[in-house]
Amino acid sequence: MNDGPGFWRVVGLVAAKDLRIEWRSRVALNQVLPFAAIVMVLFAFAVDRLPRPAASATTETLLQTVAPGLVWLAMLFSLLLLVQRTFAVEADDGALDALRAAAVDAAAVFWGKTAALATQLAALYLLLLGTALVIYGAELRTSGIGLLAATWIAATLGLATVGTLYGGLAAGARGRETLLPLLLLPVVAPVLIGATRAVEAALGTGGTAVADGWPWVGVVGVFAVAFGAGGTLAFGALIDE
Repeated sequence: MNDGPGFWRVVGLVAAKDLRIEWRSRVALNQVLPFAAIVMVLFAFAVDRLPRPAASATTETLLQTVAPGLVWLAMLFSLLLLVQRTFAVEADDGALDALRAAAVDAAAVFWGKTAALATQLAALYLLLLGTALVIYGAELRTSGIGLLAATWIAATLGLATVGTLYGGLAAGARGRETLLPLLLLPVVAPVLIGATRAVEAALGTGGTAVADGWPWVGVVGVFAVAFGAGGTLAFGALIDE
């Protein structure tokens, strides 16, 4: 810590700055959201062409069965765009260098950027889930709302922490647009799997019970905590490189 603004004040200032930039540029609204919607529609066309096993005993359509996974895949693709956008702005303006030169706590910068990214992802997920309920025919059970909310919080935080950490790692590298997916996609597999299984339980996909989803929320939560701790400790060294 330094003698400058307090930790949480810096977190709030950095998060507000990132969200203000996105609000004024409308990139998330005009580019990321339409991209995610197009991905969801294309998934619907692709999956609807696949044959469903004749021996299946459930009355669910194939789209209803795979809807939870497709929503999180669309979230993952959108995460790449959001992270690249955030750190491209920082690299072009030299904002991270300025913050480090001013001896601002790197951990506070990390959590500020994570908070801003998590806010955008949380809003995007609500829209994508609504899209899945409409075009995929997925059904929301009242008993699964709590599990769905817990998954929403844990998974968006997990994606935001790892996105900020690896975004900082790739920010100063050559070819960062292609490097970031190579680094990020394998790492977020636990979030993709855990969040998909939890949402399946919340929606009752394949006859799963709500109780089956809570252990998966725990897996996603552990992931978020681990990368949150890693980012707190390592973010300063990464952006100094």
